Amino acid sequence: MTLGDFFKKHREDDHFKTHWSVDDEMAEKVHDSLKKLYASLKDEDLVPETEMIKKFFDQMKDIAEQYKNEEIARRWLAMSKTISKNPLGEWGKSSSPNVRTRGVKDYAFLVMRKHGSPMHFKEVADAISKTFGRKTHYATCHNELIKDSRFVLVGRGLYALAEWGYKTGIAREVIRDILKKEGPLSKEDVVLRVMKERYFKKNTILVNLVNPKYFKKNKNGLYTLV
Repeated sequence: MTLGDFFKKHREDDHFKTHWSVDDEMAEKVHDSLKKLYASLKDEDLVPETEMIKKFFDQMKDIAEQYKNEEIARRWLAMSKTISKNPLGEWGKSSSPNVRTRGVKDYAFLVMRKHGSPMHFKEVADAISKTFGRKTHYATCHNELIKDSRFVLVGRGLYALAEWGYKTGIAREVIRDILKKEGPLSKEDVVLRVMKERYFKKNTILVNLVNPKYFKKNKNGLYTLV
């Protein structure tokens, strides 16, 4: 196809897909801004589209107001091979599994992140099927969650994202880590802190807390490590 002398073809390379331009200076600004935008992203970042557009324009300097609209920004972002969006419309590095979803574990990460709190593996499987139209068997989903370090088991069949700060381990180990970090605590404070990090029943926490092999009360009635 011939577009005439006013159009310049930019061939596909490591950074950009094949595209056309009519203004060399503007094309260079767009290319440079997209590269800077990519460099500003962490591997795990997921950015809503409106925020990504703002980030992009923050990288663009001295452009006419007529170019500062979301539709034009989307076209420019779409030129990039290093930045893209996932099935939920969130932007990030194209190389990230959070963007380039390739299997159940990646879809699970997205639905759990959208949900915002721990989910049972059956809920995760159902959410994948509903959100992405991918029939997901419960056993398959459970196996993928177990194997992937992005997920943490926080209760019976209940998983959270590791990035939320939940801890692995049995109740005694979680209590130990909390007391080691924070020092002596009351029974109520131990329960509150443990339940922020794991989904244990209150009685499970208390039974472990009174185990004299691992924990004891000091003279102030606070629990500490043996």
